[in-house]
Amino acid sequence: MAAISEGTHRKIMTLSKAILAIATASWLGFTGAQAAPITGLLNISGTGTFDSTSLGSATSVVSFSNVTVGGGNNGSFASIPVGASVAMAAPYIFNPSTGTPALWSVGGFTFDLQTSTISLQNNNFLTITGTGTIFGPGGFDPTPGVWAFTSQNASGQPHATFTFSANTEAVGVPDGGMTVALLGAGLLGLAAFRAKFGKH
Repeated sequence: MAAISEGTHRKIMTLSKAILAIATASWLGFTGAQAAPITGLLNISGTGTFDSTSLGSATSVVSFSNVTVGGGNNGSFASIPVGASVAMAAPYIFNPSTGTPALWSVGGFTFDLQTSTISLQNNNFLTITGTGTIFGPGGFDPTPGVWAFTSQNASGQPHATFTFSANTEAVGVPDGGMTVALLGAGLLGLAAFRAKFGKH
């Protein structure tokens, strides 16, 4: 291959800097516009009225009452005060698995439940896990979350109201895919220009 002249070398360097600047600006623009993922764990508890007087045959919670934030919250939920009132959507149908938009809302955060899976159900205990999306106020990204719901009828009372506890944990992971794609595009462009000028 013939040696590259000084003029061609200068053109390559100028174009290389331009491509790198464009890739960097694109990356900074993307990351600057990107909101923060929601992190942490939120605990809530309250009372649920089920569609059956027997917890073992219940398929849904028809209403919620006295639902408040418990302790041990962290991450993005750390500033929500213990005892804050939580708005709950009803009915919450868990058998069959049924999505429930805005299942809970508190402190500007909302959880849209997408799926429910019964882990344990008998006359004394009900344990459910689920998945969904957490939405937050301001600069938060919608973030995947895991829902865990437990209700018990320890006294065996013959009515449909049971205490419950639940938590939602954010399980989002930072997205590095776009960053890699932008930097990769810049490097490919740089390689293409080098190849083009290298032939002269």
